[in-house]
Amino acid sequence: MPTYTAPTKDLQFVLQDVLGVSSLDTPGYDELDADTTGAILEEAGKLAEGVLAPLNTVGDEQGCTLENGVVRVPDGFQEAYDQMREGGWMGLDADPEYGGQGMPVVMSMAVGEMFVSANMAFNMYQGLTHGAASAIHAHGTAEQKATYLPKMIDGTWSGTMNLTEPHCGTDLGLIRTKAEPQEDGTYKVSGSKIWISAGEHEMSDNIIHLVLAKIPGGPEGIKGISLFIVPKYIVNEDGSLGDRNAVTCGGLEKKMGIHGNATCVMNYDGATGYLIGDLHKGMRAMFTMMNDARLGVGLQGYAQAVVAYENALGFARDRLQGRDITGVKNPDGPADPIIVHPDVRRNLLMQKSFVEGARAFTLWGSTILDKVHREKDADADGLISLLTPVLKGFLTDKGFDTAVLAQQTLGGSGFTKEWGLEQFVRDARITMIYEGTNGVQSLDLVGRKLPANGGKPIMAFFDLVKTYCKENAEDPVLGKDFIEPLKAASKDLQEAGMYFMAEGMKNPNNALSGSYDFMHLFGHVCLGLMWCKMAKAAQARLDAGDTDTDFLNAKIATGKFYMARQLPETALHLARIKTGADTVMELDAANF
Repeated sequence: MPTYTAPTKDLQFVLQDVLGVSSLDTPGYDELDADTTGAILEEAGKLAEGVLAPLNTVGDEQGCTLENGVVRVPDGFQEAYDQMREGGWMGLDADPEYGGQGMPVVMSMAVGEMFVSANMAFNMYQGLTHGAASAIHAHGTAEQKATYLPKMIDGTWSGTMNLTEPHCGTDLGLIRTKAEPQEDGTYKVSGSKIWISAGEHEMSDNIIHLVLAKIPGGPEGIKGISLFIVPKYIVNEDGSLGDRNAVTCGGLEKKMGIHGNATCVMNYDGATGYLIGDLHKGMRAMFTMMNDARLGVGLQGYAQAVVAYENALGFARDRLQGRDITGVKNPDGPADPIIVHPDVRRNLLMQKSFVEGARAFTLWGSTILDKVHREKDADADGLISLLTPVLKGFLTDKGFDTAVLAQQTLGGSGFTKEWGLEQFVRDARITMIYEGTNGVQSLDLVGRKLPANGGKPIMAFFDLVKTYCKENAEDPVLGKDFIEPLKAASKDLQEAGMYFMAEGMKNPNNALSGSYDFMHLFGHVCLGLMWCKMAKAAQARLDAGDTDTDFLNAKIATGKFYMARQLPETALHLARIKTGADTVMELDAANF
């Protein structure tokens, strides 16, 4: 059976030593002292280890069932949901005005990693609610906020997002779900939505669906889309629940993974809906939810890699096979543990260097998002908008790859259900697809985010890296092993950007055909920057006489591996980008 131990020590290292959250000037961060963050992480870790992780295999094996319109979740999920709700975890970073705890996003993400690693399918129920509540908070009326947010934030009610239809996914301008206005100001919503995570279940008293639909006679395409609140049960004026709305689950998807989450076909048959945000501006409101979700999906990608790596490492330490070529390491046993072999070490270090770098990248991105939310910082908004497709696309691609590497560490055992690695691989796979496939993320990055605001955000990122390299160029630990590789990788990223500027105007396909490589190139530079920061923080503690030398020296050694063995992939991505579109587009579609 797979195991899970919450990485609270490493999370605390990133929060306090690398990011220095308690010393940042973002409002609310002064409360994030080491004792506070440590206590929150410790309690969340206990819940993840003791409650959620034991249900992960249960959820995968039992899945969800649909009986007479009612979705039954796996055994133990209801009790776990109740514990999460009673502990206040669902409203950790929510507005205190509506019952939330008001913690910064960075703490919600740190806690979220542990919950996702422990049980990704289960955590999706509260994750979708968080996104729906964020959209209502940002775009709802005062009355809508007062009606829905308190009970969504405390988990009494849950929420969903309804975008995709059987005939359209990314191109939402093609949706057919309609919303017909009524004399009382409500709308009758009719249509079908597919792949709706947490669309139907009995764990919460009500489910608040956010549904994209078109009002008859409105503008064509995406300009005619509006967003509607469609509750499972109508909410009466006094806040009590009334009649069941005309929304039903028409079926459950049979999926490769995340079996414990109810992925539903949702049918709306003249259901009562309430407009949220402006008429025909539904995408503006939905993007609040989608951007929230994309950061969460990036976290899901690396969080599955975290638990996969943990189990691969445990196996490598215990599995006896072969002898160390340089000399016997386990003389009392019939063979040495496989961790002594260089190729197994390479495999494990690829996993370790990714998950620890991804953790730092995600939490750093969360601090930028907090500046947006708490200070309305326009420069921070531009930077996190630029980084969001990288966080989602790169971390989920590499997270899946890392889960596969972990599975490979186990050899044949990794292919069996007993050890759990095959579930981590299956669960991780969806992260590359939903909330916008990673191909779409790369197109968004190159087509919209690079040129945004005259290129100001990407230039700010380049300046950030350049300044960091200049300030630390003479550092005896960072200089050769960290700063020089980062400078080279950043140069590759800048050259790729210059190529797009020069060639994209001549032939847009030159940019679009290189967008996926650019996303990965960008991701490696971000992780390279994180490893520089982590190595510097670890060395600072060593210089101060910190006795946790194994942990700190391991951090520096792992960083050296990333900079030497993984960061140079930027040169390969640049070479591919500079080949342009000719080889991609030359073959006629009929000849594939």
